[in-house]
Amino acid sequence: MAAYMLNNASVVINSVDLSDAVTSITFSEDAAQLETTAMGDDNVTMIGGLKSGSVDLEFNQDLASAKTQATIRPLLGTVTTVVVKNDAGATAATNPSFTFSALVTEWPSINGTVGELATASVSWPITGAVVQATS
Repeated sequence: MAAYMLNNASVVINSVDLSDAVTSITFSEDAAQLETTAMGDDNVTMIGGLKSGSVDLEFNQDLASAKTQATIRPLLGTVTTVVVKNDAGATAATNPSFTFSALVTEWPSINGTVGELATASVSWPITGAVVQATS
């Protein structure tokens, strides 16, 4: 696959497309490391354990209905569905979608300084499995 510029990512939260407000996205998954080293081993051995992940998003704040504040603030403390893609185009092998549930643990309703753009940055843990679709 060729290198690409990330400038058209898709972010849908609780069935609301907020892509036009997102300025930064990091979606990552990891697996716990479980040591299996036993007596007689000369080297540390490991296996993968439970998987986890997170989604970090930065938004341009918008107080209009069906935009960032109205969509996300009511979700604080709840689990909601999030769907992300590298590009807003059709889901395909070269543009997979990732669907997961995230626990909305934070929402900065007011964030900014005098004369600067109002933004909101969040980091939410993923709860449960991540489903990747290619069609």
